[in-house]
Amino acid sequence: MKMQLYLILVMSFTVLLGCKSSVPESKVTDVIRLNSLGFLPGAVKQASLTQDAKKFHIRDAASGKIVFKGKAADPVTQADVNQTIWIADFSQVKIPGAYYLEIPGVGRSTDFSISDKVYNDAYITSMRAFYLWRCGMEVQGDYNGIHYHQYACHLNDGYEDYVGNKEVHRDGTQGWHDAGDYGKYTVNAGVTVGVLFMAWENFQSRLNSISLDLPETASGFPEFLKEMKWEIDWLLKMQYSDGSGRVSHKLTRTSFSGFIMPDKDDGKRYFTEWGSAATASFVAMMAQAARIFEPYDKEYAKKCLDAATVSYRFLVRNPEDKGFVQGDFNTGGYQTSDPDDRIWAAAEMWATTGDVQYLADFEDRARKMDFTVEENWDWGNVSNLGMFTYILSERQGKDKNVEEAIRRNIISVSNQIVDNIHNDVYRRPLPGRYYWGCNGGVARQTVNLFVADKLSPDKKYENAALDIIGHLFGRNYYNRSYITGLGINPPMFPHDRRSAADNIADPWPGYIVGGGHTATDWIDEEGSFSHNEVAINWQAPLVFALGWFVQK
Repeated sequence: MKMQLYLILVMSFTVLLGCKSSVPESKVTDVIRLNSLGFLPGAVKQASLTQDAKKFHIRDAASGKIVFKGKAADPVTQADVNQTIWIADFSQVKIPGAYYLEIPGVGRSTDFSISDKVYNDAYITSMRAFYLWRCGMEVQGDYNGIHYHQYACHLNDGYEDYVGNKEVHRDGTQGWHDAGDYGKYTVNAGVTVGVLFMAWENFQSRLNSISLDLPETASGFPEFLKEMKWEIDWLLKMQYSDGSGRVSHKLTRTSFSGFIMPDKDDGKRYFTEWGSAATASFVAMMAQAARIFEPYDKEYAKKCLDAATVSYRFLVRNPEDKGFVQGDFNTGGYQTSDPDDRIWAAAEMWATTGDVQYLADFEDRARKMDFTVEENWDWGNVSNLGMFTYILSERQGKDKNVEEAIRRNIISVSNQIVDNIHNDVYRRPLPGRYYWGCNGGVARQTVNLFVADKLSPDKKYENAALDIIGHLFGRNYYNRSYITGLGINPPMFPHDRRSAADNIADPWPGYIVGGGHTATDWIDEEGSFSHNEVAINWQAPLVFALGWFVQK
């Protein structure tokens, strides 16, 4: 209060003396849309303007001093957003600090930073979001002055009624809640774990240096892998206990709970019948876990590989695509065919063991798929994960023709993603494609771009990935961040049962919401699950994108 009074008096004397403040008076305007987190010093720096800017300034946020003067490029009209946009480029500003963009006579942007570590805090918050999703233990944390807390939940997971053992209980605790609901789903865990393990294998040296402030639940493991082990511990329990190798499709109630805290959700939860896609995804995840966990716990790594081997053998003996049937269940379906899951399983088994049987399986399946690399992919098609593991592996014995075909397709698709980004006024990489969870699809494009950059290093791939991050954090039609608690005007009403039930003003932080079904119809409403839900498969590529650019 004293400080506020002091500032009022200073401003009053300034007016009376006819003096001008060193900081120009300029209101924040939504005419300027940019990455509200900020920029790396050497990166391309741009903003999308909805109004002509014959000139614009970049000012130091503290002093108001102009550090750069520019003129926006010629306008571009884009049909899906029904807007004409001018692009302001200020890439020449490279000195670390806090700044804002100003259009004289119009207004200014929100402050943004230029720093080598500009994405570190967002990475920590988005990765800690997985910890806050944990099922089966008490979780808590502080963010922006708010304490978030959840008591241990779903300690009775789960019952085997739907796998032939009525009223028999088996331990199914741990893992992450899948989305805005409290279910746990093997298929959706697949694409999530696959992308997160890719992040660790490629960014380990940087990620390992960043504290996530996690509880001690996996002694001797790096913090990132402590979080991964919590999910893998649960997934191991999804394998049938009869030794067959079959894996349950999900563990949920038969219907969704209400909007209550998870510890209040006492409805009976069941292991469901197995599916071949779930079983194949399980193989892939366990093979990844085996090689990644091996330096920290050899016995646990062997447990993962043994489980993967049993399920892989089952799939070989049972080559038919066995889909999951919902039956009595009204919770998430995640119903999908299995060829993509099987090729990913073969790739991970080969990458972990080097066994030629798995290499032959992968390459035969890759030929049948014509070495296709998907531009836009998710839980329903994880073949990209197999292609990426194969192409990035340093193991010997690859068929050179297969390797070259996959390499060529990865680069071709990534070049198309780069073109799509350059042709969009808000640098969105999925032209004309809007659907439930499309923001996760937008983030997932960074995985393609990273692999292309590994195969054929080119700054355009990094710049495109940074454009994607910028789009998600404010350079978009809405001039809003799509991630709770981060960036400009973030979502306040995600479709998330905890955020709805805990009586706290701000939603749980760090979660990316799904996005619109058209370019202009996204709504920040709790009840609109198809626009505003949170989900682990969308969260993982957000972590991947930010993890690519974090610094020690």
